[in-house]
Amino acid sequence: MTDQPQEKSVELSSGDAALIAAEERAKHTRDRNQPQWLDLPIADDTANLRLGANLHDACLALLPLVGVWRGEGEADYPSIDGPYRYGQQITFSHDGRPFLMYESRSWILNEDGSIKRLAARELGFWRPQADDTIEVLISHNTGIQELYVGKPLNNTSWEFGTDAVVRTSTAKDTGGATRLYGIVDNGDLAYVEERAMSGHPLQPHISARLARVVG
Repeated sequence: MTDQPQEKSVELSSGDAALIAAEERAKHTRDRNQPQWLDLPIADDTANLRLGANLHDACLALLPLVGVWRGEGEADYPSIDGPYRYGQQITFSHDGRPFLMYESRSWILNEDGSIKRLAARELGFWRPQADDTIEVLISHNTGIQELYVGKPLNNTSWEFGTDAVVRTSTAKDTGGATRLYGIVDNGDLAYVEERAMSGHPLQPHISARLARVVG
């Protein structure tokens, strides 16, 4: 009697496991995109790398960010009534040119997870440069304009600090900020922000973890 072939166990590397997990998540997000304007006479923006314009080569260092992300975070600071939880959606989209469009919407949560009220909104652009630095311009609904400059720390994390801050006469006093973004376990997007404002030195302000819902 000949020996029957034995099944060999295959041990997945962490990289293989990450790819399998990403493909499983993509089953629910790969065919979704941000709302489209079908009557727009030019190509609309896309937040899905599988749809729309090709991502510009200059933006390859930002490729993992392209999509729509949604989740929760926590805010705390000496000058606010906190800590409190907030919900947030961040969109990174593009139109094939060498920059990403950025939009953030957030809302304050009650202790039971219900929505208490609308919160901060941000709009801006992430502009990669030839020397690997990235310029991030962000406009806040609170009357603040910020220019961040930073660079990738590796393929899945990016760190920035403000190079200039402009505010209207009615905006809160703010002296600057830093932000660290990263793709973390299970492919989520996480970030932390430190901020100097209302006479306080630079210190932790907000942090969040968001899951991909588009792309």
